[in-house]
Amino acid sequence: MKLQISNCKKAAVQDGMIGLFFEDINYAADGGLYAEMIENRSFSFVDCYGDVGDYYTKPAWGYGWNATKECGEGRMEYVTGSPISRVNPWYLRFTAQDAGQGFWNKAYDGIYLEKGKTYTVRFYARAAQYPEGNITVQVTKDGRICAQAEVSCIHAPEKTWQKWNLYEAALEAGETIQNGRFTISLTKPGTVEFDLISMMPDDAVAGVFRKDLFELLKGLHPGFLRFPGGCIIEGNTLENRYRWKESVGDIKDRRTNFNRWAVHLTSEENGWHTQYSHYNQTLGIGFYEYFLLCELIGAKPLPVLNVGLACQFQSYELVEMDEPEFQEFLQDAVDLIEFANGPVDSTWGSVRAKMGHPEPFGLTMVGIGNEQWQTEKIDFFGRYQAFEKAIHAKYPEIKLIGSAGPDITSERYDKAWEFYKKEVPARDNFCYAVDEHYYVKPDWFYAHTDFYDEYPRDVKVFSGEYASHPISGMNLPQANTLGGALAEAAFLTGVERNADVVVLASYAPLFARVGYAQWSPDMIWFDETKAYGTPSYFVQKLYGENMGTVTLAMDGQEKELRKEQVYANVSLDERTGDLILKVVNHNDCEKTLELDLGSFRAAGTARSVILTGEGEDAYNCIGHPDSVKLSECEGDAADGIVLPANSFVVTRIPTVR
Repeated sequence: MKLQISNCKKAAVQDGMIGLFFEDINYAADGGLYAEMIENRSFSFVDCYGDVGDYYTKPAWGYGWNATKECGEGRMEYVTGSPISRVNPWYLRFTAQDAGQGFWNKAYDGIYLEKGKTYTVRFYARAAQYPEGNITVQVTKDGRICAQAEVSCIHAPEKTWQKWNLYEAALEAGETIQNGRFTISLTKPGTVEFDLISMMPDDAVAGVFRKDLFELLKGLHPGFLRFPGGCIIEGNTLENRYRWKESVGDIKDRRTNFNRWAVHLTSEENGWHTQYSHYNQTLGIGFYEYFLLCELIGAKPLPVLNVGLACQFQSYELVEMDEPEFQEFLQDAVDLIEFANGPVDSTWGSVRAKMGHPEPFGLTMVGIGNEQWQTEKIDFFGRYQAFEKAIHAKYPEIKLIGSAGPDITSERYDKAWEFYKKEVPARDNFCYAVDEHYYVKPDWFYAHTDFYDEYPRDVKVFSGEYASHPISGMNLPQANTLGGALAEAAFLTGVERNADVVVLASYAPLFARVGYAQWSPDMIWFDETKAYGTPSYFVQKLYGENMGTVTLAMDGQEKELRKEQVYANVSLDERTGDLILKVVNHNDCEKTLELDLGSFRAAGTARSVILTGEGEDAYNCIGHPDSVKLSECEGDAADGIVLPANSFVVTRIPTVR
């Protein structure tokens, strides 16, 4: 088995082609990347029910909160008289009949503390009838105190109201514990009101992002980050769609919203209610934090806009294009660009500056809709044209991403491509790339490594959501198999080979919290204690770190190799002179790929990074995060590349010509 390296340059590779897609599914934001440890911190959660076209909520202000009982049970009331913010009007009025009474928080799976690490607790409080006492903040485990601080209150005379005050306490962990209990208690009898109770680890990146998850993202070297969805941007209804303007400014003024995935897999049998029905969004990671995250990990932002449609799979709701409300959607799009890039004296640029970032974020791309398609009742193409006109009237340089619908095998997909193939050649900058999604079995990826070979070359593609699904279900880390990842790697050889067509690509979904996932597989899994990359994570990492500047012609060799269940592509990094070979061995035995470098001459040792495990069914999990992992080796290119059974090998060969 031999590969002849061509000196014929085929297609320039888009800088930052391999990126990320972040949707708040599987508790990816609250309970995930957002480092906040308290659940329902503003007493604003709702309980969600329903099915397609019929969704409703009921108050769950006290979800996650319970009175302690060690010193007798105090009284917990949820009231709205004079909140710190009308956006989230509910707050807790707590009355202790005896000293030491308090309340505790569910905190997802309980509080995880690391010995010696410091955590900052912040909360708003005011004394309603509390003339003498203080407030104790604790984390306990099985009755023992693991971290504690006492806060001195600003007291008010009996039966008078005190303005809200922000209190802060530092908790240093005396030991490492899991499933601890976060508690606030009063040192004296009395009544105190509380709101926006927060606990953050001091090592949170930028005070926002959970450190281990952030480092996993940064380690991918992503070229871009698509956000916030996905179905989140659409909502089950337009009422619970993601509104970017509600996600910026002071944390206390961001409206808690129930998550579209809170009503996933509801049915008459389960009373239209599941374990996810309390899945809410605090918007602690809003659009400012999103742009900041992009900056910190070196990724270009790619926000997605709602086009006046709820999720077409989940709802029938829409705003007609001739209604005045539709203009608000257009204005939101233009204002978002101003928020990201506008000068500090502009309306939305000033908001960004006040939040701490006077410099522009450098937004260059915007997605118009997510998985939207044309129907008899929904003119998505007309909506796209309206957004294109409104955005380019003020920002002609912005690149727009169109939608080809939710799949690549239906009439919806065909109609979309008819539209873009007609409009793109006729209008400059009409559409930078068309967003395609595919969640399919591994065999499909292997069979379609030539998927983009015959695509039109004047319309570009964004492979915006893809993943190999060896098995399907929820809360299944075992769905992220080595075999599935190898299929993705094989498919990406074809994506890279057609870099003149595919300019952006991102796996989905990004995150999943163990026990809280509505979707499997996912790239990164975590619990409250640790996080790990799946085999798919390592495929993305190897591509993100090893994209050349130009592909080299394969001259049909990829088809011959495919007969041997070997999938390959070659690129050249013109910056370093390295040849980069990406090869998947989909065999249960080792193979050796002989190389003929042609006009290239090796100028040093070939360096290979290898993704392998114990068979195609191998997967990583919390208990065994390294069952599938990377290894490295060096050798002489003249000896060929050794391909272990069921492996993905990326080899860099320094060359001169």
